[in-house]
Amino acid sequence: MPDLKRLGTFLLDEWLLSLSLAGIVALSLYFGQLPEYHTDQIIPIFLLWVLFIAVKGIEESGYLLAVAGYLGHKRLLAPRLVVLTFLLSVFLTIDVTLVTLLPLLLAMRIQEKNSLILLVAFTAHAGAALTPFGTPQNLFIFSFYHISVADFIRVIAPFSLGLFALFLALSFTISVTPDTAVLSQKRPKTDRQPGILYLLLLLVGILAVLRICPWYVGWIVPLSALLWAPKTLRVEYALLLTFLLFLGLANEAQTLLSQTLAHPVHIFMLSSILSQFISNVPTTLLLHQFTPEWEALLWGTNVGGFGTLVAALANLITYRIYAAHERREASALFLTQMVFWGFIVYGAGILLYFALLYTGVMHA
Repeated sequence: MPDLKRLGTFLLDEWLLSLSLAGIVALSLYFGQLPEYHTDQIIPIFLLWVLFIAVKGIEESGYLLAVAGYLGHKRLLAPRLVVLTFLLSVFLTIDVTLVTLLPLLLAMRIQEKNSLILLVAFTAHAGAALTPFGTPQNLFIFSFYHISVADFIRVIAPFSLGLFALFLALSFTISVTPDTAVLSQKRPKTDRQPGILYLLLLLVGILAVLRICPWYVGWIVPLSALLWAPKTLRVEYALLLTFLLFLGLANEAQTLLSQTLAHPVHIFMLSSILSQFISNVPTTLLLHQFTPEWEALLWGTNVGGFGTLVAALANLITYRIYAAHERREASALFLTQMVFWGFIVYGAGILLYFALLYTGVMHA
């Protein structure tokens, strides 16, 4: 019974995994066969696993918390945090940035804490959108459509840099004095040798994602972790399995839906709206089979990451971290603020997309 109870709790917590598993079972029974997977779909999932391991090692070394702790004692805390968040999310993915910085912010005794946390969470979205490896949906789109790095950044840069400029400007309106920005915990120790090792392994993973070296070179990362630090192999396997299941759902759905979604505006709006209900990563995995319009899909899923709690897994991470540190009443208020301002940014992203269409920067 305890094992069944633990399994039930796991399936409830990983509700997206449970729904995708149920969908796979239903469609497999309907068609009388299991879904087929293609190599160009599996490689992005493998590379995501590689990045998870490398970043886990950097996180375990204490490097990121040490940098964030040092920054917390400086003047102009809010603008500095926005810049740091943007840079970290560009190079170390959105999820790792949030897991690193949000506990630090929650440990600070500052005014306007909720505003600062939301600004950091939104900035992480903006920064991670800029690179092919910043978010899981970016990595999949970049790898599946065989896009060049230059084209990828050219298309998404107006969204990423535009929001960064907006959030940086807003950060100067948040008043945090040096005296109140005091950590309630000691600055973490760093472990230099593992930190350097995993920085190098992260570089290997990024080179594989960018196709500067073959994808299978990424095996260096898990094999190195197995030899020197096996605990860094304990990453989000439920999330990776969810991605695989959604790929299977997308492949099965292609049998049911043969019509190609060709118009970029339709793809942009459909992907951004669908993200509000099933999250932007599953939306990417579901729609990639039906359209060659990767620019619209890239924009739609990144804009769609703002809004509801489930629009992006990073939103759930933000809320879970906050709820673990604060009272229920405060958590409910924070959730309301996050969704409200998230939809404001979501609307701004849609307006920016259509403004770029109107000026000819984007093509319909």
